[in-house]
Amino acid sequence: MGGKNKQRTKGNLRPSNSGRAAELLAKEQGTVPGFIGFGTSHSDFGYVPAIQGAEDIDSLVDSDFRMVLRKLSKKDVTTKLKAMQEFGTMCTERDPEAVKGVLPYWPRIFCKISLDHDRRVREATQQAFEKLILKVKKHLAPYLKSVMGYWLMAQCDTYPPAATAAKDAFEAAFPPSKQPEAIVFCKEEITSVLQDHLLKETPDTLSDPQTVPEEEREAKFHRVVTCSLLALKKLLCFLPNNELDSLEDKFKSLLSQNKFWKYGKHNVPQIRSAYFELISALCQHVPQVMKEEASKVSPSVLLSIDDSDPAVCPALWEAVLYTVTTVEECWLHVNAKKSVFPKLTAVVREGGRGLAAVIYPYLLPFISKLPPSITEPKLDFFKHFLTSVITGLSTERTKASFSECSAVVSAFFECLRFIMQQSLGEEDMEQMLINEQLIPFIDTVLKDPGLQHRPLFNHLADTISAWEAKVDAEKDAETVYNLENVLLNFWERLSEICVEKISEPEVDVKTVLGVSSLVGVLQKPKSLLKLLKSNRKKTGRVRFAIEEPEAKKENEKCASSEGESSEGSEKATDSSDTHKSSDLVSPLRKKPLEDLVCKLAEVSIAFVNEQKSEQHLQFLSTLLDSFSSDLVFKVLLGDEQKNIIKARPLAVGKLAQENPAVQFLYHKLVGWLNESKKKDGAFLVDILYSALRCCDSDLERKHVLDDLTKEDLKCTSLLQVIEKACSSSDKYALVTPWLKGSILGEKLVALADCLCGQDSESTSSEPHSSEQWTLLRLALSQHVKNDYLIGEVYVGRIIVKLHETLSKTKDLSEAENSDSSMSFVCDVAHSYFSSAGGLLMPSSEDLLLTLFQLCAQSKERTHLPDFLICKLKSTLLSGISLLVHQTASTHGQSTFLRLSALWLKDQVQSSALDNTSLQVLLSAVGDLLNTLVESGDTSLLEVYIGSVMPSDSEWEKMRRSLPIEWLYRPLLEGRLSLNYECFKTDFKEQDPQTLPSHLCTSSLLSKMILIARKKKIVLENNVLEKIIAELLYSLQWCEELDNLPPFLTGFCVMLQKMDVTYDNLSVLGNTSSLLELLFNRSRKNGTLWSLIIAKLILSRSISSDEVKPYYKRKESFFPLTEGNLHTIQSLCPFLSKEEQKEFSIQGIPAFLGWTKEDLCSINGAFGHLAIFNSCLQTRSVDDKQLLHGILKIIISWKKQHEDIFLFSCNLSEASPEVLGVNIEIMRFLSLFLKYCSCPLAESEWDFIMCSMLAWLETTSENQALYSVPLVQLFACVSFDLACDLSAFFDSMTPDIIGNLPVNLISEWKEFFSKGIHSLLLPLLVTAIGENKDLSETSFQNAMLKPMCETLTYISKDQLLSHKLPVRSVAGQKTNLPEHLQTLLNTLTPLLLFRARPVQIAAYHMLYKLMPELPQYDQDNLKSYGDEEEDPALSPPAALMSLLSTQEDLLEKVLGCVPVGQIVTVKPLSEDFCYVLGYLLTWKLILTFFKAASSQLRALYSMYLRKTKSLNKLLYHLFRLMPENPTYGETAIEVSNKDPKTFFTEELQLSIRETATLPYHIPHLACSVYHMTLKDLPAMVRLWWNSSEKRVFNIVDRFTSKYVSNVLSFQEISSVQTSTQLFSGMTVKARATTREVMATYTIEDIVIELIIQLPSNYPLGSITVESGKRIGVAVQQWRNWMLQLSTYLTHQNGSIMEGLALWKNNVDKRFEGVEDCMICFSVIHGFNYSLPKKACRTCKKKFHSACLYKWFTSSNKSTCPLCRETFF
Repeated sequence: MGGKNKQRTKGNLRPSNSGRAAELLAKEQGTVPGFIGFGTSHSDFGYVPAIQGAEDIDSLVDSDFRMVLRKLSKKDVTTKLKAMQEFGTMCTERDPEAVKGVLPYWPRIFCKISLDHDRRVREATQQAFEKLILKVKKHLAPYLKSVMGYWLMAQCDTYPPAATAAKDAFEAAFPPSKQPEAIVFCKEEITSVLQDHLLKETPDTLSDPQTVPEEEREAKFHRVVTCSLLALKKLLCFLPNNELDSLEDKFKSLLSQNKFWKYGKHNVPQIRSAYFELISALCQHVPQVMKEEASKVSPSVLLSIDDSDPAVCPALWEAVLYTVTTVEECWLHVNAKKSVFPKLTAVVREGGRGLAAVIYPYLLPFISKLPPSITEPKLDFFKHFLTSVITGLSTERTKASFSECSAVVSAFFECLRFIMQQSLGEEDMEQMLINEQLIPFIDTVLKDPGLQHRPLFNHLADTISAWEAKVDAEKDAETVYNLENVLLNFWERLSEICVEKISEPEVDVKTVLGVSSLVGVLQKPKSLLKLLKSNRKKTGRVRFAIEEPEAKKENEKCASSEGESSEGSEKATDSSDTHKSSDLVSPLRKKPLEDLVCKLAEVSIAFVNEQKSEQHLQFLSTLLDSFSSDLVFKVLLGDEQKNIIKARPLAVGKLAQENPAVQFLYHKLVGWLNESKKKDGAFLVDILYSALRCCDSDLERKHVLDDLTKEDLKCTSLLQVIEKACSSSDKYALVTPWLKGSILGEKLVALADCLCGQDSESTSSEPHSSEQWTLLRLALSQHVKNDYLIGEVYVGRIIVKLHETLSKTKDLSEAENSDSSMSFVCDVAHSYFSSAGGLLMPSSEDLLLTLFQLCAQSKERTHLPDFLICKLKSTLLSGISLLVHQTASTHGQSTFLRLSALWLKDQVQSSALDNTSLQVLLSAVGDLLNTLVESGDTSLLEVYIGSVMPSDSEWEKMRRSLPIEWLYRPLLEGRLSLNYECFKTDFKEQDPQTLPSHLCTSSLLSKMILIARKKKIVLENNVLEKIIAELLYSLQWCEELDNLPPFLTGFCVMLQKMDVTYDNLSVLGNTSSLLELLFNRSRKNGTLWSLIIAKLILSRSISSDEVKPYYKRKESFFPLTEGNLHTIQSLCPFLSKEEQKEFSIQGIPAFLGWTKEDLCSINGAFGHLAIFNSCLQTRSVDDKQLLHGILKIIISWKKQHEDIFLFSCNLSEASPEVLGVNIEIMRFLSLFLKYCSCPLAESEWDFIMCSMLAWLETTSENQALYSVPLVQLFACVSFDLACDLSAFFDSMTPDIIGNLPVNLISEWKEFFSKGIHSLLLPLLVTAIGENKDLSETSFQNAMLKPMCETLTYISKDQLLSHKLPVRSVAGQKTNLPEHLQTLLNTLTPLLLFRARPVQIAAYHMLYKLMPELPQYDQDNLKSYGDEEEDPALSPPAALMSLLSTQEDLLEKVLGCVPVGQIVTVKPLSEDFCYVLGYLLTWKLILTFFKAASSQLRALYSMYLRKTKSLNKLLYHLFRLMPENPTYGETAIEVSNKDPKTFFTEELQLSIRETATLPYHIPHLACSVYHMTLKDLPAMVRLWWNSSEKRVFNIVDRFTSKYVSNVLSFQEISSVQTSTQLFSGMTVKARATTREVMATYTIEDIVIELIIQLPSNYPLGSITVESGKRIGVAVQQWRNWMLQLSTYLTHQNGSIMEGLALWKNNVDKRFEGVEDCMICFSVIHGFNYSLPKKACRTCKKKFHSACLYKWFTSSNKSTCPLCRETFF
């Protein structure tokens, strides 16, 4: 195929792609005579012709179909797959007639492609076939015989999705009832196709050997054979019996072929599996044919019986059973004893080789079909067979798998029962089966704990039960006699091995449990068999004919619990079931079983008495649980028939004399209980219950237990007795009267009193205290049938004790609380609440309230450790959950809810809460309300919220208590205007951690309604809107505060985390009601309420249209009050021009004719000018005449009332009203300059500029009053006016200049601008000298922003003519004059100042000085001689000392961060100022560096290399630059342009603009990196090459992706636009290839160089290639090339500078100056000197610097050439 990027020959229209070629053939109508495939007639199913050639075909086949069908013949898998998918889509979308035209050609394609090697193609083929069928339907019939064979094979595909798709297509074509008919219709063709595949095809005939790999050919052949075998089986199953006869000859011919029989031994498991499946089907459907082939069937199947492949086994064993059943003569053709049975024995002996679950269910049917003749001698055969089965059980693989083990056990007992049934009466066989098989089998299991949890005992019980049932049902006396002998023998032998096991002194616990489980199962087989089957899947099981119908039913009900046999869990079974099952025990079993139990009990009690054997005690408890009878207890007592102790009550004593169980209890059990460990206690309590079960009545049991409770039973034993009662309804019934009685109740109350009163020492000293608490918890929490376990009276008394303990916590320290009984009290209370179930008592509500108060207060108040607080919370929640589920009447009377609401209200209004306390409180309330919400009773929530809600007067009081400092920001930003002093309190005097009550209350109520929103509650009297309004007030107060204290920031973050936001609350209330409330409060009070409305509109929480109705009547806002003024000011940004004009016009008449007093009032000039300024800020006032008119009015005010203008005066005497008017006038003048373009008269300009300067002088003179807010506001506005005037004159266009008075600009430059900066520069130094840590956002430092912005407009000349006091640094090396050094020493430290405006202003001023500084070093350059080793020169010392300080600070901030991990610096933080100052310092250093000459740059760079400052910078930059430095506006740009990045866009360091602050550091870092690469490329390259591999890769990847292209373009562009001219040399640049070509011509010599920039420029080396080289020697040429390459690689210069140096070298060379033989250059690459130092011997000259380096590095003073001593 043609390459994608090759140029196509002109006129060559032939596509290179085969698919497109096919498409071209289809489109070229009539140009090709014909495209013949396999034939062109209908009968031959030939390939479709390409185009018009045969009209009858063309009329049927659509051209699109032709193209798709051609694609299907391609070899490429993807092409075929896409073509088949396209074919299916076309079949769905095209009309039926077009699709029918494809049918003649479909069979050949389908038959070929349905066998394709790729499974996806096969699946797509079947899916497309289904779509074709659905479209053509019955028209497929004529072609059915051609496809049916392959279709049937496709349904047996080894790839399940393909097989499923084929079946779906078959079902779409034929309903289930018609499918056999369709198969019958095509049976001959199907059989032929399948037979051919099985007998004739080979891998090489199915696939082309030349094109298909051998592995692929083999795989396809194996799959086709497998599908053919399975398809043949499917055919047999589909065909009715009457149709099979007609195919008998076909099957005979198939079976007569040896090739068919060889498939049984094939090495591919899939083929063997399919083969055996087919054999089974043949035996089932054509048995006569198989009988005739018995000689081949038998060996093929029976001799494969040991095949252990998982895929083959199921099919093989099915075939084995069908063979031995169908072919009676099968055993004549194989040697069973030599060939079949050894293989069978090997498989069984190995446990089925991991396939027991598959193989073993077939064993019983298999041996049942064995003829007697081949099993002789019978005894040996079955003995050997069963022994092999038992051996298989012992294999590790079988033991490890439950299913494997179960299959082996089940098969063993099935075979045992079958053999016993067949051999009954044969004594030797019976003896063998019991003595040599069954009993050893049981013994093996008892010895191996790993097998005890298997279902052996249940199968054994089933077997014994079956034999007993047969004895009962059998009428033949001989059979009954034989079975009874078998059972008798079994019980004798079983008794022997059980007693033997238990008689071992060191018997294993698992063996003991095994014996007890065995005995228990044998006692109640039927009930346990039901349990056994309850957990088991419904599986088939062999049922013997002797089983009763009842057993059959049990078999059908699948129920089981196999774990019970191993864990002894049968004791949990109810005794009622036990007794019922014992009634069902056969007489044949009852006597031997009782004898066995008594023997075991006698042995066990002996070991317990003598050796205190724990294992035997455990065995005894499980034994007695199943066999609790007087007979057994008599055996246990033995000869010890002693009298009971005299102190016992009469009733108990009498009972003990009569009842052996009670006697045993007192004689033995009580003593054991008191001496026992906790582990033994459980067994002993089980024995206690077994003894109680032998009492005749509940009263007797109560007497015994009451007597024991008084003295005998310890708490541990009591606890175990009650736990056992709770775990079993049977045991509970035995002890109910005792549990409810007074004896136990009083004992528990006394216990609670004792435990709660204990201190930490006594608690820890009591070893059983935790068990005592557990006993209490159990007594309170356990319920039976919705009733307390003990008497209700006693429960109430215990709760009172718990409450008393909780109430004492505040008086204890945290350590005391940790050690106290609090934790136990919580556990008990939690258990009580969690399980009370509607039984809550009145005393419990007091306990709940105390819990709530402890949970809702911080740990500093409660002195509780964290783990106790968690316990208290969970206890509280369980209690509240219980409370809300009480009846409706209880809800209204809940003492807890009423008292908790009052307590909450008092907490938020009166208590001093910090963030932690409030968070704890809100969290507790949240938990409480969430539980109330679940109750479903909305009235409960409404009442609760109403109880906490303060009254209007309480809200007002809380609002007044909020500090007023929030007003600073709105005043500074001009959003609100004030003309009176309202700052009475100092915010810092407040407790720095205590939250104002208003914040606490609003957040609490907001949290409450947020939780309550889950239910649609209705709160009266606009409570919901009031709560939302108050929360907005709190949030706005926080937002307006400058430099928000950390605890208030934490408060806001906490609300966000708790989702307490306006957006979440606004959906609850009525927006119109809320707005009405806000507007009313705004017009009444103004201030924050006005700002809230503006905030809501700005955040788009409400729209402007929703607000309009509330300010429709403009005249209602006049006369102005403070509230009306603030409301209008807040609304101004959102009003239309017309609406703003209406408000403005209201104030126009007010500007004329006012007295001095009225000018300063709110309803006078002050208020109306404030409104006008607010409108003007939005740029919506475009009436130039109006603006000009107001300016004239203000000028007239100056003439009439000059004393209200605060020019050059003392502000301490000025009233707030006059300050307010001046502030608004200055704001108007600033806005006027910004937005009014009308020309002004010279007098008006004089008024503006003179006023500005006079106000500035006032500001400068009143520096001491800056702490007064209105004075500082006055200062800020005066700086703003100066800044706006500076900006105006700085950005003037020719059009503006034309409209200005003639001398205005010169006056500005010579007088006003100079006056501004002569005032501000000293003022800045003075202001920041007082406090160096003021934040930019603090109110006290607000004036810095406008002051610094004004200073950025200072000119270089004004800086140089400064009047700052002299500032020098001791020991500072400098070449600068004193006034310049003073300026540097004054401004440089400001780069480290805490406020960003100061840093940026200092940067701008220093930036203007940097180009002036290198010339002073240039003048002193001669002092740096050639002889110095690596001479270096420091940039300005002030900058470098600052840089050193900054490097230490940056190391603390960024030093621990790995290079490449991006650090996000929080804007305006302390770290932000450090990083900003550091980067700005480097920008200044780089600017200074760029302004220096080449020689100076070399010296400066050497200094930077020595100090390693640049290395530190580069490491820091790769921590600060973003991974993707894309500029923010890229999304708006046109997509085909190069995206903007921080490297392509210039950074604008604005003081006022704070929206882009998050990008300042990343952008600045990118800017510094760009400058570094541009101005110091060699140093960056050196650092890069020496860095570690990880950093190396990061830098390379980032620079190549984002910087190299920008720098390359700039470097090439600088060459193209360079004005530097070289005589005799021309320089050209090619931007697209990043090449620079220099051509040097002198006389007839032409030299051409090509400089190639790398893709990662400037990190990679610049390659210098030779072009033309005429008239220059090769060695000389190489020297020059090396010299230029070295310069560009190792010097920090541009290409043009490198070329200039190279040209000088060449010029000198041609002038006759020889090269220095050390550096092979005429001009030194570092100091640009010529070779001067000559050797007296060889007369060769060298550079001084080169010789110095040669001598120092070689430690010799010989000439490099002649090796003579150099003088």
